[in-house]
Amino acid sequence: QVRLVESGGGLVQPGGSLRLSCAASITYFRLYAMGWYRQAPGKQRELVADIGKGENTHYADSVEGRFTISRDNAKNMVYLQMNDLKPEDTAVYYCQALGTGSSPAFSTWGQGTQVTVSS
Repeated sequence: QVRLVESGGGLVQPGGSLRLSCAASITYFRLYAMGWYRQAPGKQRELVADIGKGENTHYADSVEGRFTISRDNAKNMVYLQMNDLKPEDTAVYYCQALGTGSSPAFSTWGQGTQVTVSS
């Protein structure tokens, strides 16, 4: 089985920061691009950041300049540093391996980690 375990979420005030972690039990982890998705209540799941096997990164316009994705291939870990958080960032955040066209590589998802930005 592919196992993805997200952690690090919590309740923060607008302008605050959080660092999310993803432990990815994936064979040949180094060969996969990895991404962070988020899903807010009543909204579609969206890809907010991704990092390739060569560590090239991309960000959704809504988080560009505020979020930073990184990976540690030796530890099979993916991180998402989130700064200057806004209420609209409130969502459950998931990590996932990415395939062609940045689509999810696997059908298995983790439990996600809740991020709530509120004053």
